[in-house]
Amino acid sequence: MLSTGLVAIDSTIVATAVPSIVQDIGGFTSFPWLFSAYLLAQAVSVPVYGKLSDVVGRKPIILSGIGLFLLGSILCGVAWSMPALIAFRVLQGLGAGAVQPVAITIAGDIYTLTERAKVQGYLASVWAVSSVVGPTLGGVFSSLGIWRGIFLVNIPLCLLAGWMLLRTFHENIERTKHRVDYLGAGLLTVSLTLIILGALEGGQAWAWNSFISIAVFTAGALLFAAFVLVERKTPEPVLPPWVVSRRLLATTAMISFGVGAVMLGLTSYVPTFLEGALATSPILAGLALAALTLGWPISASQSGRFYLRIGFRRTALIGVTVTVIGTAVLALTASSPSILLVAASCFIVGLGLGLVATPSLIAAQSSVEWDERGVVTGTNLFARSIGSSIGVAVFGAVANSIYAGNPGGDSDAQTIVSASTAVFLAVLIGALLTVVAVVAMPATSKTTPEGSAETDTASSGQ
Repeated sequence: MLSTGLVAIDSTIVATAVPSIVQDIGGFTSFPWLFSAYLLAQAVSVPVYGKLSDVVGRKPIILSGIGLFLLGSILCGVAWSMPALIAFRVLQGLGAGAVQPVAITIAGDIYTLTERAKVQGYLASVWAVSSVVGPTLGGVFSSLGIWRGIFLVNIPLCLLAGWMLLRTFHENIERTKHRVDYLGAGLLTVSLTLIILGALEGGQAWAWNSFISIAVFTAGALLFAAFVLVERKTPEPVLPPWVVSRRLLATTAMISFGVGAVMLGLTSYVPTFLEGALATSPILAGLALAALTLGWPISASQSGRFYLRIGFRRTALIGVTVTVIGTAVLALTASSPSILLVAASCFIVGLGLGLVATPSLIAAQSSVEWDERGVVTGTNLFARSIGSSIGVAVFGAVANSIYAGNPGGDSDAQTIVSASTAVFLAVLIGALLTVVAVVAMPATSKTTPEGSAETDTASSGQ
């Protein structure tokens, strides 16, 4: 939970301090890269760390991630310019890419299937607390004129998390000789960097149909094709083909993709909607959004009661149905803005996502042995990151098309309502598409004697 807290707080604490950062070191036009560079580095490194944790063990990888995050935080705290700060945020992102998936993988290793949902609920609660604590701390440091404190506060947290892992987490690894897939890791990292970069910056830094946009996506696609060819011939691929060939793993990754898109669609546009349409204060808008991260851990911690009785797929179906209801209420009532209704809708969506994300992840983890669990967890979380990136790009394009067609642009309240309504409808469509992925997920029985999920051939029709 401490390790997860590092990543969770850092994802929310920076936003409120941006004005102070820009005022001190300049670089207003570049500040969006403080977020894009971090998310990009985190997303592309997750699959690599997942595979490495299966090869050398969880402990060295998560400690290395905490070390990178600590170094990046210290350097961010002494950054002298916006380009330097962005570069050091990349280092932080590389550390976060190891911490988050390996922490979840460790939970899958050391807890039983019955305990795992409650533990995942604890980890989800860290994000709920951070959604309130992060912006508050960022605001405090910003108002005191010491924005560098938002990065330096990570120092004691990193040291404490590292010390506790060194002291209390022990694992027995059978040391065997492995061939590290350096070429595959490099091709995967560069190709995904280009594809996610194109998704994040398309329609923002450059037009979708511009030469640079087409070049970025084309280069990313070609390098990814080369990566696929390399992985077929490599003895120990960084992203094995079986990760996408097994129906359970492929469908749970698709579900995670949908979860990422829905979550980012709301977190990106609910505050803008409330502040622009109702002139709500940033604090109240943030609290309305926090209802989503409060609903998630509540349902995630209780999901074990459901999937142990009715199975993973039926639990996920209940969750995705609740998610659709929440997004539908938000989309259909956006034309008549109400902060209480928005908060209630976000809470319902959070409840639904907790019953979708946790059971699907645990089903994927439980279907494999220890030496495959890291890459499976990393792939699942990577799919969520890709869903977030693609979702932000699509929702941004939807909103910008409406802003561009109205003279008031993003400063007119009615235009903001129209754009937000369109985005929420797009989020609803994303939730409905996620239903398809859940339906395609094979039904699983409770457990095998070893505690692994197994396909229920009678109910899945296979």
